[in-house]
Amino acid sequence: MSFCTIPVLDLSQARDPETKPAFLEELRHALLEVGFLYISNIGIDKALLQDVIREGISFFDLPEEKKLEVQMKNAPSFLGYNKLGGEITRHQIDWREQIDLSTPHPLPSASAPLYHNLLSPNQWPDPHCLPKFRPVFENYIRQMSTLSISFTSLIAEALDLPSSVFDRFFDVDQQHKLKIVKYPDLAELGVPESEGNIESQGVGPHKDSMLTSYLLQASHHRGLQAQNIAGEWIDCPPIPGTLVVAIGQGLEALTHGVCASTTHRVLSPGRGQGPRFSIPFFQGVSYDATFQSVDVPEHIKQMRGEILEKQSGRKDDVEFTFEKGRWGHLGEATLYNRCKSHMDVTERWYPDIYAEIRSDQMKREKEMKLEAAGQQTEKPADVKGQVEHRPAGTAIEAH
Repeated sequence: MSFCTIPVLDLSQARDPETKPAFLEELRHALLEVGFLYISNIGIDKALLQDVIREGISFFDLPEEKKLEVQMKNAPSFLGYNKLGGEITRHQIDWREQIDLSTPHPLPSASAPLYHNLLSPNQWPDPHCLPKFRPVFENYIRQMSTLSISFTSLIAEALDLPSSVFDRFFDVDQQHKLKIVKYPDLAELGVPESEGNIESQGVGPHKDSMLTSYLLQASHHRGLQAQNIAGEWIDCPPIPGTLVVAIGQGLEALTHGVCASTTHRVLSPGRGQGPRFSIPFFQGVSYDATFQSVDVPEHIKQMRGEILEKQSGRKDDVEFTFEKGRWGHLGEATLYNRCKSHMDVTERWYPDIYAEIRSDQMKREKEMKLEAAGQQTEKPADVKGQVEHRPAGTAIEAH
């Protein structure tokens, strides 16, 4: 049976030896059956969380020219600001505005692998406009880095593995990432009232990469949804004092599929609801790591297998980022994934990868047109001025 609610785990129970076994059992259930969960009592001061929300929202109030000073395409690191509609998920535009930050790193050396471009300094907004922004987010990223590593050790214990089993996949100065995201409502997006409150893609169906991610829902809006095995979308509404944890594809790869990453999406807020804000933190993995895995105990694998059998197998169509045999290092897969999502950055800094992606896109478009032509009823070929009609649901990406 597919999940119909998202479990809520009290992280304080993991700090008490008497309640920790029950916590690990609940965590095992969430990992093997859901792949999505809330955690409460996270151990981060509420005042800092409020500062993070306030400073994050304030960024979007800056004049356009100030935000563009830190535009993502300024550098090859995929860090910085993206205008509305500047990211693509599953070949569709995401209607969100955002800035990407990470743990600080110096510029890579000229001899470093290409994917080390991801390890670079942040682009910070003008401190004269937002004097508290940088110190607040540097503090939050530090604390979330500690929290994520600690939570990963709990995941290991929930799988009956040593708590340190994932440590070898982290760098000493491990990079973690953070986004501050604004999802405008339908009115701000310019959707005509005649279309009502249609579903609009804030961010399309996807799975997070790396190990785990932690979402601070920074406004009251619904919109985040996780997809269960039956294909149903389950709401993940904001719960005060919690973070939403999503299992990433990296953890799925490292655990032989025992910890399956769950497809999720965000719908744009309805007309008149105002913008939705969220601040997801993404736990990183060493870009130099290879496609190794951990030895998950057989009884845990069996539990996962029984769950899949009850659910009639696993069904989803989201591309798996860390496909074995294609990439030598996790960093190569990560860089390629970023390139597909941010083609303006790719065109400027990675022309060879850009050409490869565009070639794949044109090949896919040609295949879709041929498939559509084969499904259509034969039409007279000598009609002058005939207009080409594309089948519903076919996405033709703009150049």
